[in-house]
Amino acid sequence: MKYPRFFIILGLIFCRSFAFSQSPYAHDRVYTANQVSNTISVVDPSENKFLGEIELGKPYPNVLNPLYKGQALVHGLRYSAQKKMLAVVSIGSNSVTLISTETNHILKTIYIGRSPHEPTFTPDSKQIWTSVRGEAYVSVIDVEKMEEIRRVQVADGPGMITFTIDGKLAYVCSSFTPEVDIVNTTNYQIIKKIPVTSPFSPNIFTSPDGNWIAMTHKDVGKVTVINTVSQSVYKVINTGAITNHVSFSSINHNLFMLATVGGENKVRLFDVSKDFAQTDTIMVGALPHGLWPSADGNLLYIGLEYADQVQGIDLQTMKTLSPVQIGQSPQALVYADNAVTDVHNNIGLHPLNDIAATQVLTLSSVNKNDNGLGRLSIRSIGLADLVEQIFTGLHSNSSYTLALSKSLKAPFNADYEINSFSTDNNGKYNGQSTGLIKSITNSNTTITYLHMILIDNNKNEVVLLDNL
Repeated sequence: MKYPRFFIILGLIFCRSFAFSQSPYAHDRVYTANQVSNTISVVDPSENKFLGEIELGKPYPNVLNPLYKGQALVHGLRYSAQKKMLAVVSIGSNSVTLISTETNHILKTIYIGRSPHEPTFTPDSKQIWTSVRGEAYVSVIDVEKMEEIRRVQVADGPGMITFTIDGKLAYVCSSFTPEVDIVNTTNYQIIKKIPVTSPFSPNIFTSPDGNWIAMTHKDVGKVTVINTVSQSVYKVINTGAITNHVSFSSINHNLFMLATVGGENKVRLFDVSKDFAQTDTIMVGALPHGLWPSADGNLLYIGLEYADQVQGIDLQTMKTLSPVQIGQSPQALVYADNAVTDVHNNIGLHPLNDIAATQVLTLSSVNKNDNGLGRLSIRSIGLADLVEQIFTGLHSNSSYTLALSKSLKAPFNADYEINSFSTDNNGKYNGQSTGLIKSITNSNTTITYLHMILIDNNKNEVVLLDNL
């Protein structure tokens, strides 16, 4: 059967238009490691939408029972474009799980030492180096064999690993020791120890040009920049309370360093060519944690730990995209270029297991001259609620009580105590507790709490109050 030339040309035009209309990000994916739901959330950046979850374990409170199967405290995450593979660390079950991004299928789970934190593929993707934070070594996994082949001794509590571009050296930061260890990847020997400004460094990253390595100091709100040529500290930058993750991106042909500041709900950008001067600050949702840019430098995605969302940013306009609801308590995040061949294949993905909205509260100082601030995330976990908390700007080494009050206005009574805690040397506290928060305030009950308060136990007075 012959078709008129007009219809053939029209069909070719339609096919070409469809091909050109497909987003350049259609084969990319954004993944988050979710610590409370114990899942990996999958987001399509071409449409900025949630696709589903890869379930690695049961959500809270089920993991508080004896854990015979599945993973707990899903936290660390990294992607290999060569292998189209995810490496996922679960802190509570001491494991590294390998997942195919093409099929969303678990390839193997490898059990290593106590409380691992973050995995990192070597530049050639032949090995995965995983920081074992509860020990004093790095676990080296052979990707082909899918098994641990070596343990590299480093400073106590390794936080994360990053490699030089040629893969010859590994930089290992620590969560307990104020130093960075430089390891020769051929003989696995430490060749240098670099002293740094604080002992708690959970995240480290190499710039695309290989000249710089940046690491966060979550405890003191700083970023240390290391020069890879001199193998020494180049600069220490004050970034803000709860500085979580750091990365680099080439934006309009200029190299920038980017950092999430969880205590301020901000992403800060620093121009490397201007001696790491800050050029932009972008407000995002509750407690930004992991972040990763697209390869072209046009997009940036951030995991919002307290909001259970990912937040995209258009780096050309510095405008945020609509937040996407995902699993509970995202920690690490990766932007995976060319993760899938079939853009329509969602096999192995599950819908959100718990779609109940997370309640996010901000507690501000009742005294305008004080700098105290509290951020809370309240999630239902079975019959109780999980209350995750970050407090900053309080008195150092002081005792406080978080409570609910039935009082409409001052003075506020502590009618239901949630938990008590002591701040650190910097006036900060980061922790969690369980209680009956949303269930108590349910409209079906006669008990109504009107405010969340923080009490200074030394003065026996309310110092922080919610903004309801």
